Amino acid sequence: MSPVQQIIAAHRRGVPTGLYSVCCSHPSVLRAAMKVAASYDTVLLVEATSNQVDQFGGYTGMTPIQFVAYVHELARQQGFPLEKLVLGGDHLGPNAWQGLDAATAMANAEVLIAAYAAAGFHKIHLDCSMRCADDPEYLSDEVIAARSARLCMVAEEAAAGAGLPPPVYVIGTEVPIPGGEANLAQAGAVTAPAAARRTLDVHCKAFLEQNLHGAWRRVIAMVVQPGVDFDHSRIQHYDAAQASALSDFVANQPGIVFEAHSTDYQRETALHQMVRDHFAILKVGPAATFALREGLAALCQIEDELVPAGQTSRLMQVLDDTMLAQPKHWAKHYPGSSAEQRLLRRYGLSDRCRYYWGEAPVVAAVEQLFANLAPLEIPLSLLSQHLPEQYLEVLQGQLPASAPALLEHKIGRLLAQYARACNRNAATAPAGTTVAIC
Repeated sequence: MSPVQQIIAAHRRGVPTGLYSVCCSHPSVLRAAMKVAASYDTVLLVEATSNQVDQFGGYTGMTPIQFVAYVHELARQQGFPLEKLVLGGDHLGPNAWQGLDAATAMANAEVLIAAYAAAGFHKIHLDCSMRCADDPEYLSDEVIAARSARLCMVAEEAAAGAGLPPPVYVIGTEVPIPGGEANLAQAGAVTAPAAARRTLDVHCKAFLEQNLHGAWRRVIAMVVQPGVDFDHSRIQHYDAAQASALSDFVANQPGIVFEAHSTDYQRETALHQMVRDHFAILKVGPAATFALREGLAALCQIEDELVPAGQTSRLMQVLDDTMLAQPKHWAKHYPGSSAEQRLLRRYGLSDRCRYYWGEAPVVAAVEQLFANLAPLEIPLSLLSQHLPEQYLEVLQGQLPASAPALLEHKIGRLLAQYARACNRNAATAPAGTTVAIC
């Protein structure tokens, strides 16, 4: 069994363990994630989304095979063991081509998923829940399942052709909007157990009709709505009581768990409870880049105190100027006046600025920020003011006061909550519940 399958099997035996998925391509986030995984002795699951990495490059400019090489190189630089690193593909399906007819969109999706599987992405989220241009307004579960099975066949063949172990799969029709809701009022209710049962049955039928018996045994999780989400400024927090019927349902389904999307900004206690309640795969993305943005903004404030005004990086202004010049990643997501939009661009929980860290002017500004701070000894008083958590670690000699180290430590504190929930779970079982042994 792969490391992912071993974790899921252990969870189903009653071990309070889970798997956290870091959905991000930023090198500072990935380096921080590797340090956290090494510290907590966890598997590190890094996932790329279908709009982030595809056969045409996605918004990162990387194809699947390039993304694998990129993450592996970061791991080698960090001394992180590749056997503890798992790569996954998120929302793989016609997501990026919803404006095209279904035949064309699915043809593109086949090329996409073949590229992911052949490149070595082991965990594959089959997501055909979105409608294409010539589809009816609402897709039936049968259509979604049939399209997912079709893509599964492609993934199976591509992995085998590349001489790689067969992938594991995640299915589901109640898939939250990637990156959070435009408005929390649109957030879905907790998935009904009957709906989860139907999703499972329909997908099983579709897989078996395509003779995907072996692949069906490697379906490790379903995406459902556990009642967690966020929009630009608000958070829908996990309520274990509301999700109890759904949790009880999956406890009696051998071999699978639930995968929870949009767990960003949840309280750490909630993350522990979610793993306990069989939402054993926790995905995090915008919260990690939100911490990245906070850290860089704090470093800019320190830079402003230490570097002459004409020599500063002006990073946050450069970032906003770049977003204004290229509004495609935020304009339709951020409503309101120009002043309200400015606040959302900088501080929105959906963190649409994450799409811009790879833009050349922004990259150059980050490099200048780090170069400006590198020769300077940052006064402890400034660290205390702008990066108080990191100040305490520097004070105790546990952290160097360099800009990259301070930034990665800040991101790592966020990711460590997930590592603890998945590897040092502190949640107690609710009264009157039992754990099914499968």
